[in-house]
Amino acid sequence: MSYGMLHHGSRSRHALDRMDRSPSPPMDSDSDSEDHHIGLRGGEGGYKLEDLSQRDDELGHRDANSSEDAKERTGFRKIRRGSTSTIHSFMLYTPDEERSVIKKFDRRLVLFVALLYMLSFLDRSNIGNARIAGLSEDLNLSSLQYEWLLRAFYITYILFEWMTLLWKVFPPHIYLSICVASWGLVASLQSLAFSFSSLLALRAALGIGEAAFVGVPFFMSFFFKRDELAFRTGLFISAAPLATSFASSLAWVITKIGTKTPISPWRLLFLLEGFPSIIVSVFVFLYIPDNPQSAQYLTPRERRVAKLRLRKEKDDSGNGTGRKGLQWKEIAQTLVDPKSYLTAAMFFCANVAFSSLPVFLPTIIEEMGYTALQSQALSAPPYLLSFLTVILTAYLSDKHRTRSPFIVFHALLASSGYALMAITGSLHLSPHVRYIGVYPASMGFFSVVTIIITWTINNQDSDSKKGTGVAMLNYIGQLGPLVGVHLYPESEGPFYVKGMSICAGFMGAVAVLAFALRSILERKNRKMAGEEGKEEGEDEGLVGEGRRRESKRFVFML
Repeated sequence: MSYGMLHHGSRSRHALDRMDRSPSPPMDSDSDSEDHHIGLRGGEGGYKLEDLSQRDDELGHRDANSSEDAKERTGFRKIRRGSTSTIHSFMLYTPDEERSVIKKFDRRLVLFVALLYMLSFLDRSNIGNARIAGLSEDLNLSSLQYEWLLRAFYITYILFEWMTLLWKVFPPHIYLSICVASWGLVASLQSLAFSFSSLLALRAALGIGEAAFVGVPFFMSFFFKRDELAFRTGLFISAAPLATSFASSLAWVITKIGTKTPISPWRLLFLLEGFPSIIVSVFVFLYIPDNPQSAQYLTPRERRVAKLRLRKEKDDSGNGTGRKGLQWKEIAQTLVDPKSYLTAAMFFCANVAFSSLPVFLPTIIEEMGYTALQSQALSAPPYLLSFLTVILTAYLSDKHRTRSPFIVFHALLASSGYALMAITGSLHLSPHVRYIGVYPASMGFFSVVTIIITWTINNQDSDSKKGTGVAMLNYIGQLGPLVGVHLYPESEGPFYVKGMSICAGFMGAVAVLAFALRSILERKNRKMAGEEGKEEGEDEGLVGEGRRRESKRFVFML
């Protein structure tokens, strides 16, 4: 199969034969001059470079009545119609080279940040296990004071979401290593808390450290294309259900050890789950790249490919490589963009439901008559299934280059799970039936959160807009947990029918909002396509029939 232009005539064939026997021109130059009329053709020796500019002109003047020439012209058109961006890609690197780069980023970058997210999730959520392990008794905490410890984290976590923009200000390997070290240090220092006020200050500081980490999906957009980002974000987000699935068991083991040491079990829990983050921060500083060109685990050629494969997206968005730092005009545009508020509203609704699961799941399992250890085991399966569902959903979303259908489906899935638990609770049915409803609920909202984050980044056409969009997403969306944790007062236990019904309604609202945003983006795409078609029609009269300039408009992902 030929990846370049079809040649013709004896002179052309002799020229190609000479070219096949000669070494290929170098492709590792740092200049962008490689982006001229160079094509690739397949052969036994691999890919060969050939000059296409002369053949382009020759084919345009051949006699259309010649059957051989007609076939060559048809082949030429077939390749050109396939995709301009694909031809440009073949000009600069092979598909095998691109796949090799992506695999290395998946193994070395994505899995690493997923590990970091797992550590951060453990450090923020282990206060519940610490309470059971004697925290409240040792510090004489009232129920209200414990609730304020939870609120303190979320208040600073929300207020400092603007730090997402700092990924464009400081080198990411420095910025991220400071984030990881700071939350690890604060989480460890909780083991030294001696009063409610000291622990409250530490919880607030922990919220600041973890707020700085929220922009990781934005950071990954420096390395992956728009239609590759959902799967990578899914791998990152899925660390949360994976961590939750074994967090209780890990806490149980640590507190068991704590009963046989001079250190209180809850202090040992904070120390052993917080300190590893400090150690890992050193590896973050050493191995996290600032951009594709600085990845140490790539060869010089692979670093070149990693940069080139993202160049078309940079050009299409108008975000050329020369534009660095924050663009304040673009930040202001994002702050008044309606689609930023629609995605943030979806994130808010999903977080209301998400934050409620840890509240009622232990109660449901306890009602089933199992011991504490058995209850921990039964808490794991819904989270493990959610982990697999998130990865599959993100993969399919990238494969089909669409977001809204997956959000709508999983939002309705989660809504049905909450509705099932509400109905069975109101009818006082078996807790085993209510336990079944946990599965669609958790599978649904974990997947929804993943795709909403990705969709927000996909539909902003510059790094400054992406960072601002993610910050707005979390400013509004993270208010959801502040609402969700108050939907299940003890007075309404053990069935929590009202809370379940409200969560079902919020997840249904996510589906409605996703459909509305898709409709808005479809209209924007049609409008821009119409305007571009008019401009291209005018340009054709100047450059000649059959020569249409490459599209540079930004297309919203639906």
